[in-house]
Amino acid sequence: MRIEHADVVVVGGGAAGLSAALAAVETFAAAGRDDAVVALVSKVYPMRSHTVAAEGGAAGVVPGGADSAEAHVADTLRGGAGLSHDDAVRFVVDRAPAELARLERLGMPWSRTDDGRPAVRRFGGMTHPRTWFAADKTGFHLLHTLFQTSLREPAIRRYDEHVVLDLLVVDGACRGVVGYDQHHGETVTVLAPAVVLATGGYARAWGTSTNASIVTGDGLSMVLRAGLPLRDLEMVQVHPTCLPGSGILITEAARGEGGVLLDAAGERYLADYGLGPVTPVGAPEPRRMELGPRDQLSQAFWHADRAGRTIPTRDGGVVHLDLRHLGKAAIDERLPLVAGLARRYAGVDPVTTPIPVRPAAHYTMGGIVTTPQGRVLDARGAEVPGLFAAGECASTGLHGANRLGSNSLVETLVTGRAAGELAAAPSAGAFPDRAALDPARAAADRWLAMRGRGTEPPAAIRRELGAVLDAEVGIFRDATGLARAQATLDELNARYQEVRVADTAAVLNTDWAQAIELGAMLDLARGAVAAAIGRTESRGAHQRLDHPQTDDVARHSLAARGDDGAITITWQEPEP
Repeated sequence: MRIEHADVVVVGGGAAGLSAALAAVETFAAAGRDDAVVALVSKVYPMRSHTVAAEGGAAGVVPGGADSAEAHVADTLRGGAGLSHDDAVRFVVDRAPAELARLERLGMPWSRTDDGRPAVRRFGGMTHPRTWFAADKTGFHLLHTLFQTSLREPAIRRYDEHVVLDLLVVDGACRGVVGYDQHHGETVTVLAPAVVLATGGYARAWGTSTNASIVTGDGLSMVLRAGLPLRDLEMVQVHPTCLPGSGILITEAARGEGGVLLDAAGERYLADYGLGPVTPVGAPEPRRMELGPRDQLSQAFWHADRAGRTIPTRDGGVVHLDLRHLGKAAIDERLPLVAGLARRYAGVDPVTTPIPVRPAAHYTMGGIVTTPQGRVLDARGAEVPGLFAAGECASTGLHGANRLGSNSLVETLVTGRAAGELAAAPSAGAFPDRAALDPARAAADRWLAMRGRGTEPPAAIRRELGAVLDAEVGIFRDATGLARAQATLDELNARYQEVRVADTAAVLNTDWAQAIELGAMLDLARGAVAAAIGRTESRGAHQRLDHPQTDDVARHSLAARGDDGAITITWQEPEP
């Protein structure tokens, strides 16, 4: 086992991870620490991180207009349906404009108005246009900007295509990570006084999802195995406009620019399901019709589908996203990626033909319990020394029960920076000694023992996992369906204990790596279903057909994993 040392370990090479790494470097430099090492560990080359797929933009109030921070806070709290935390919302909202401006100074090519101000577009659930964008390739340009900036920092030591197997938690404090170098075929332990998790969400567990295949909840599963809780796993956002069959996202920006949704008869159906009154075509209004919150648009599709108002396809019912009235020039300028995706993957030109769309699992609001600044908390609410989290894997209290579009991308920047600064502070934690190596060896041995053994085909488990989540843990849920899901997941988890890993190679063993990811998805799916069963109300993205009411008191679910692998749920009221 190769043993290395760093001052901070960042796990994940997307926007949150790169923001944390850059902030840590800046903090060390300000303290005169020119010898500091920030280890950036990613299971893929950083430019393949899922941030690259973000299309629409990042929310931040542009000074001098009609918008305000108070309006942004109010919209976010409203969208969170009682589970957002006021301090977390204000932390991100207040810092968002400066963070977006900072990114531009690093080279981010934000789209601009004719007078040179940052251009902003409308997004669902927002009362004002406040989403900064770079055409409809915002995540692509944002990740490029952060990654190219990281290349100039010699303090950042990259560990690309390293699978992180477990956190090293010694005497209640995080002291590094144990991973596996897929290129050299060896176990690597990186000891450090602070670890920042920026590993993304877990929506890839669903069979129909907008997420890349790498978004499997690895970091959250590590936290569960370390005896720490995960919050609100049942809160999974289903995006209303995705290409059927593939799940490829058609960004909300298309509706923000004036796109409209049509049923099988060519009628705008959203007003029939609580999103009216009808707005003029091409003149969207905040929080109405196509600019309603994502959860409500997906719920409207569900009702329309069951009323026979969708268009049947082999991938299920679809509705049409109509952009034709925008004209070719506007589509080419504002939505070039959408146009390309529609042409290539749906076989339609949005300039002349509506795009077929249907909902797909998209974003996970739940995750590792943290403060607004990214400090990880245990089940008692105490800070875990040396452990931080940022981005989609973290539940800071920003999104609550339903995320507003474009709030997540700016969260990766704000919370990523805050977590990186805290991780690099002298008080982050003591430098670990070699006592951490015994649990590192034990973890490595446990995972490596999976190779060349087992009888259960992983592909069958993976297929059945996605199918049951799609069927029973989607837009609407009920006790009967959730019970079926729980029984199926228990069976799949039992089969996973004998999962077959045929490839015994030491180098680039994707068979083994995918089996590890499958275990993480099973852990999180079981937690999400257990929490959904216990939440006998409808709130935000969690809608129960058998419990349509919303409780007077909003509660967080906390999922924990026992030594026997069982998932238990407790409940916690948000702090004022």
